[in-house]
Amino acid sequence: MAIALVLVLVVVGSVLFHVLSPWWWTPIASNWNYIDQTLIITFWITGAVFAAVVLFMAYCVFRFRHKEGAQAVYEPESRRLEWWLTVVTAIGVTAMLIPGLFVWSQFINVPDDATEVEIVGQQWQWNFRLPGADGKLGTSDSRLVSTENPLGINPDDPNGQDDVVGEAADLHLPIGKPVKVLLRSIDVLHDFYVPEFRAKMDMIPGTVTYFWFTPTRTGNFEVLCAELCGTGHAFMRGVVAVDTQQDYDTWLQEQSTFAQLSAPQQVGAAEQHER
Repeated sequence: MAIALVLVLVVVGSVLFHVLSPWWWTPIASNWNYIDQTLIITFWITGAVFAAVVLFMAYCVFRFRHKEGAQAVYEPESRRLEWWLTVVTAIGVTAMLIPGLFVWSQFINVPDDATEVEIVGQQWQWNFRLPGADGKLGTSDSRLVSTENPLGINPDDPNGQDDVVGEAADLHLPIGKPVKVLLRSIDVLHDFYVPEFRAKMDMIPGTVTYFWFTPTRTGNFEVLCAELCGTGHAFMRGVVAVDTQQDYDTWLQEQSTFAQLSAPQQVGAAEQHER
């Protein structure tokens, strides 16, 4: 009886904790409310299954408790029970998978008017690159990564000369405009994650991954690395600032392009060659 009561209290306590808990998701700041809805559906289904299983265990403990003279019935299998469990499980798993498949389809199909932004992860900081006036990002190669060229941008690609480069700096984005985020790493596995955007993706060395989103709220949002990447993993943080279009344009004019950042190095190399 005591064990059955404890099991019932576990279910009641879990439900009350869910209803009365002060902890919940951070306010959403992008178009991915579909992800929240999918998680809620999953919570409801798994929560109902958890409650049903634990309450069934409590019933069995109480109903089939030890009694003097009672003898268990030997029933090694039950086709009816097996079919019932198979059908219910299939329905539950399908109900959890279908919403996720629709969201994933939207997650990877980028709008045609999305602006490409590149995020580069390295131990232990975030770097970014924005397209310049031509609206195109230049090519890059991990073999070109150096102290002078930390993002490995191809200096021979004219599309990359006007790219805006930020090293260990805050990334600014305009509100209300879709962004395709290109992700790559120059050392180990990382994961670009902004909780308020409800979007994240692994960054794999040698591979470019991506996702897209539309910022819906201005403000500063913290970037986290969601993949253990070494001793400095906990300190690998950054900021994505979502601005009004006017503030974004003002910020953009103050940033340096790849050509401007590499010019002093080229001049210095030329002077040294002349000497």
